[in-house]
Amino acid sequence: MKKIAAFLATVAAVGGLLMTAPAAMAAPAEGKDYTVLKSPQPVPAGKIEVTEFFWYGCPHCYDFEPELEAWAGKQGKDVVFKRVPVAFRDDLLPHTKIFYALESLGKLDALHGKVFEAIHKDRKRMLSTDEIADFMAKNGIDRKQWLDTYNSFTVTTNAQRANKIADSYKIEGVPTVVVQGKYETSPSIAGTKPAAIQALDTLVTGVRAKKL
Repeated sequence: MKKIAAFLATVAAVGGLLMTAPAAMAAPAEGKDYTVLKSPQPVPAGKIEVTEFFWYGCPHCYDFEPELEAWAGKQGKDVVFKRVPVAFRDDLLPHTKIFYALESLGKLDALHGKVFEAIHKDRKRMLSTDEIADFMAKNGIDRKQWLDTYNSFTVTTNAQRANKIADSYKIEGVPTVVVQGKYETSPSIAGTKPAAIQALDTLVTGVRAKKL
């Protein structure tokens, strides 16, 4: 009898898992896993634009970055993945300038992750010009070249423009990922990092099929 009871208990447990599985695998839904922007922004025709709004000092951005970068690396040629750094206060603008200076020097791919690690793993603030320049010099960038680029008109203009882009999208928190200038998701919106990634898959597929 004990064996029969154990068998029945196992069947009941498996049945319960089967009943809950569809809910766990439910397709992302508007208002739950992603939202539609009230003021959609225009994007270039012919491509699917995916834009991540982030801040180097944000622990949630740092935590989400590996999954998001892995996802972006798997996308087709019709998907354009962009990053827009956001500074919610003027004193945080140096982080935005770091991004555009690295981009200008062609060092973004090599050092983007290292900047995140310097702030969140090594506990550097990366807000003073000297601290930033020291970090870049230790990572192979000539100090004078870095300072000239970091303080350039182009980098300053791009940093200011980034905040205007975030304002136009009405970005209130990071990380936030916007698809095709219209749909936004994030781990906080979807509830988890995997759910946010699944939402991105759904949105990209929908835009590609012209169903969204």
